[in-house]
Amino acid sequence: MTDAFVVIAGLLADETPRDTGPDFGKASPFGLVIVVILLIGTFALVWSMNRHLRRLPESFDREHPEPDQAVDDGTVGEPDDPGVSRGGREDGGG
Repeated sequence: MTDAFVVIAGLLADETPRDTGPDFGKASPFGLVIVVILLIGTFALVWSMNRHLRRLPESFDREHPEPDQAVDDGTVGEPDDPGVSRGGREDGGG
């Protein structure tokens, strides 16, 4: 176990870079093409999002919110009401 740490420390301490050929550190034109495509895609997504956000209404409030308020207030039908289901079972078992 200690030998592995010594080997790793020796590799990390080696300060001479291994790939020092004439093309070391140079970027290819293909990388520029990828960056430009990503920038165009990002611009298109932002533009599309702004178009969709402009189409949204100013407010989502309804003109007559009474039916929604009845549900929000916690009103529940009578237990004998067949329209009320409890837990998905009709026989009342749990």
